[in-house]
Amino acid sequence: MVLSVYGDSVSGNCLKVKWVLDRLKIDYRWVETSVVDGRTRTPEFLGINPAGQVPAVRLEDGRSLAQSNAIIGYFAEGTDLVPDDRYERARMYEWMFWEQYSHEPYIAVRRFQMFYLGRPDAELDPKLFERGAAALGRMEFGLEGRDRLSLADVALVAYTRVAHQGGFDLGLYPRVKAWVARVEGELGLPPAA
Repeated sequence: MVLSVYGDSVSGNCLKVKWVLDRLKIDYRWVETSVVDGRTRTPEFLGINPAGQVPAVRLEDGRSLAQSNAIIGYFAEGTDLVPDDRYERARMYEWMFWEQYSHEPYIAVRRFQMFYLGRPDAELDPKLFERGAAALGRMEFGLEGRDRLSLADVALVAYTRVAHQGGFDLGLYPRVKAWVARVEGELGLPPAA
Protein backbone atom coordinates (compact mmCIF):
# COMPACT_ATOMS: atom_id res chain seq x y z
CA MET A 1 0.00 0.00 0.00
CA VAL A 2 1.31 3.48 -0.86
CA LEU A 3 1.25 6.44 1.52
CA SER A 4 -1.78 8.53 0.54
CA VAL A 5 -2.36 12.14 1.53
CA TYR A 6 -5.93 13.40 1.32
CA GLY A 7 -5.84 17.15 1.05
CA ASP A 8 -7.26 20.26 -0.54
CA SER A 9 -4.62 22.25 -2.44
CA VAL A 10 -6.07 25.58 -1.29
CA SER A 11 -5.69 24.65 2.38
CA GLY A 12 -2.58 25.74 4.24
CA ASN A 13 -3.14 22.93 6.71
CA CYS A 14 -3.00 20.41 3.86
CA LEU A 15 -0.04 22.08 2.19
CA LYS A 16 1.97 21.79 5.43
CA VAL A 17 1.86 18.02 5.02
CA LYS A 18 2.89 18.22 1.36
CA TRP A 19 5.80 20.55 2.11
CA VAL A 20 7.16 18.37 4.92
CA LEU A 21 6.91 15.19 2.85
CA ASP A 22 8.56 16.92 -0.11
CA ARG A 23 11.37 18.31 2.04
CA LEU A 24 11.99 14.90 3.58
CA LYS A 25 11.80 13.25 0.15
CA ILE A 26 9.07 10.85 1.23
CA ASP A 27 7.06 9.35 -1.63
CA TYR A 28 3.30 9.75 -1.42
CA ARG A 29 0.16 9.88 -3.51
CA TRP A 30 -1.80 13.16 -3.26
CA VAL A 31 -5.57 12.66 -3.35
CA GLU A 32 -7.26 16.00 -4.01
CA THR A 33 -10.15 16.11 -1.54
CA SER A 34 -12.32 19.21 -1.43
CA VAL A 35 -14.33 19.95 1.68
CA VAL A 36 -16.61 22.26 -0.30
CA ASP A 37 -18.04 19.60 -2.61
CA GLY A 38 -18.74 17.07 0.15
CA ARG A 39 -15.93 14.60 -0.59
CA THR A 40 -14.96 14.55 3.08
CA ARG A 41 -18.44 13.29 4.00
CA THR A 42 -18.43 10.14 1.91
CA PRO A 43 -18.40 6.78 3.70
CA GLU A 44 -15.01 6.04 2.13
CA PHE A 45 -13.41 9.21 3.47
CA LEU A 46 -15.10 8.94 6.88
CA GLY A 47 -13.44 5.53 7.13
CA ILE A 48 -10.10 7.34 6.92
CA ASN A 49 -11.01 10.29 9.14
CA PRO A 50 -14.33 10.08 11.02
CA ALA A 51 -14.09 13.83 11.71
CA GLY A 52 -14.54 14.46 7.98
CA GLN A 53 -11.62 16.88 7.74
CA VAL A 54 -8.52 17.20 5.61
CA PRO A 55 -5.65 16.68 5.75
CA ALA A 56 -5.66 13.01 6.51
CA VAL A 57 -3.18 10.32 5.59
CA ARG A 58 -3.45 6.62 5.07
CA LEU A 59 -0.11 5.08 5.97
CA GLU A 60 1.48 2.24 4.04
CA ASP A 61 0.26 -0.24 6.66
CA GLY A 62 -3.36 0.95 6.31
CA ARG A 63 -3.56 2.98 9.50
CA SER A 64 -4.86 6.55 9.25
CA LEU A 65 -3.80 9.80 10.85
CA ALA A 66 -5.43 13.23 10.83
CA GLN A 67 -4.73 16.81 11.97
CA SER A 68 -1.98 18.64 10.12
CA ASN A 69 0.41 19.23 13.00
CA ALA A 70 0.08 15.62 14.22
CA ILE A 71 0.79 14.37 10.70
CA ILE A 72 3.87 16.52 10.16
CA GLY A 73 5.11 15.59 13.62
CA TYR A 74 4.78 11.92 12.77
CA PHE A 75 6.83 12.19 9.60
CA ALA A 76 9.43 14.64 10.89
CA GLU A 77 10.26 12.83 14.12
CA GLY A 78 14.01 12.19 14.23
CA THR A 79 14.77 14.67 11.43
CA ASP A 80 16.35 18.12 11.44
CA LEU A 81 12.85 19.67 11.47
CA VAL A 82 12.47 18.68 15.14
CA PRO A 83 15.06 20.08 17.56
CA ASP A 84 17.06 17.59 19.59
CA ASP A 85 17.17 19.90 22.60
CA ARG A 86 14.21 19.20 24.88
CA TYR A 87 13.49 22.89 25.59
CA GLU A 88 13.78 23.92 21.93
CA ARG A 89 11.50 21.04 20.95
CA ALA A 90 8.94 22.19 23.54
CA ARG A 91 9.17 25.75 22.14
CA MET A 92 8.50 24.33 18.68
CA TYR A 93 5.35 22.62 19.98
CA GLU A 94 4.37 25.79 21.81
CA TRP A 95 4.35 27.70 18.52
CA MET A 96 2.52 24.86 16.74
CA PHE A 97 -0.26 24.74 19.37
CA TRP A 98 -0.49 28.55 19.28
CA GLU A 99 -0.74 28.45 15.48
CA GLN A 100 -3.84 26.26 15.56
CA TYR A 101 -5.50 28.17 18.41
CA SER A 102 -4.54 31.83 17.95
CA HIS A 103 -3.39 32.24 14.34
CA GLU A 104 -5.14 29.88 11.90
CA PRO A 105 -8.71 30.47 13.18
CA TYR A 106 -8.47 34.15 12.26
CA ILE A 107 -6.05 34.51 9.37
CA ALA A 108 -7.14 31.38 7.51
CA VAL A 109 -10.86 31.90 8.11
CA ARG A 110 -10.74 35.54 7.00
CA ARG A 111 -8.71 34.55 3.93
CA PHE A 112 -11.20 31.82 2.99
CA GLN A 113 -14.18 34.13 3.39
CA MET A 114 -12.65 36.98 1.39
CA PHE A 115 -10.55 35.20 -1.22
CA TYR A 116 -12.60 32.08 -1.92
CA LEU A 117 -16.14 33.11 -0.98
CA GLY A 118 -15.75 36.72 -2.18
CA ARG A 119 -17.30 38.21 0.93
CA PRO A 120 -16.55 41.91 1.43
CA ASP A 121 -14.79 43.11 4.56
CA ALA A 122 -17.97 44.82 5.79
CA GLU A 123 -19.73 41.43 6.05
CA LEU A 124 -17.01 39.78 8.12
CA ASP A 125 -16.78 39.56 11.87
CA PRO A 126 -14.34 42.36 12.82
CA LYS A 127 -12.79 40.08 15.44
CA LEU A 128 -11.27 38.01 12.63
CA PHE A 129 -9.17 40.99 11.58
CA GLU A 130 -8.41 42.16 15.13
CA ARG A 131 -7.25 38.74 16.27
CA GLY A 132 -5.42 37.99 13.03
CA ALA A 133 -3.54 41.29 13.32
CA ALA A 134 -2.75 40.47 16.95
CA ALA A 135 -1.34 37.10 15.85
CA LEU A 136 0.88 38.78 13.26
CA GLY A 137 1.98 41.26 15.92
CA ARG A 138 2.89 38.41 18.25
CA MET A 139 4.94 36.85 15.46
CA GLU A 140 6.66 40.15 14.65
CA PHE A 141 8.24 40.19 18.09
CA GLY A 142 8.47 36.44 18.63
CA LEU A 143 10.60 35.55 15.63
CA GLU A 144 13.85 36.95 17.06
CA GLY A 145 16.62 34.39 17.11
CA ARG A 146 14.71 31.83 15.02
CA ASP A 147 17.28 30.89 12.43
CA ARG A 148 16.80 27.13 12.15
CA LEU A 149 13.84 25.71 10.21
CA SER A 150 11.52 23.59 12.33
CA LEU A 151 7.99 22.26 12.09
CA ALA A 152 6.80 25.44 13.80
CA ASP A 153 8.01 27.45 10.81
CA VAL A 154 6.20 25.14 8.40
CA ALA A 155 3.01 25.33 10.45
CA LEU A 156 3.10 29.11 10.74
CA VAL A 157 4.12 29.95 7.19
CA ALA A 158 1.20 28.04 5.64
CA TYR A 159 -1.33 30.80 6.23
CA THR A 160 0.99 33.71 7.02
CA ARG A 161 2.37 33.70 3.47
CA VAL A 162 -1.15 34.23 2.08
CA ALA A 163 -2.46 36.52 4.81
CA HIS A 164 -2.75 39.33 2.25
CA GLN A 165 -5.57 37.33 0.63
CA GLY A 166 -7.49 37.96 3.85
CA GLY A 167 -6.77 41.68 3.90
CA PHE A 168 -3.68 41.63 6.13
CA ASP A 169 -0.77 43.84 5.04
CA LEU A 170 2.49 42.02 5.77
CA GLY A 171 4.31 45.28 4.99
CA LEU A 172 3.28 46.34 8.51
CA TYR A 173 5.26 43.38 9.87
CA PRO A 174 8.75 43.57 8.34
CA ARG A 175 10.24 40.78 10.46
CA VAL A 176 7.35 38.49 9.57
CA LYS A 177 7.69 39.38 5.89
CA ALA A 178 11.44 38.61 5.93
CA TRP A 179 10.81 35.37 7.83
CA VAL A 180 8.17 34.28 5.29
CA ALA A 181 10.66 34.82 2.45
CA ARG A 182 13.33 32.84 4.31
CA VAL A 183 11.02 29.91 5.08
CA GLU A 184 9.63 29.85 1.53
CA GLY A 185 13.22 29.71 0.30
CA GLU A 186 14.18 26.89 2.65
CA LEU A 187 11.11 24.90 1.59
CA GLY A 188 11.70 25.65 -2.08
CA LEU A 189 8.36 27.44 -2.46
CA PRO A 190 7.73 30.25 -4.90
CA PRO A 191 6.62 33.48 -3.21
CA ALA A 192 2.87 33.45 -2.56
CA ALA A 193 0.81 35.26 -5.18
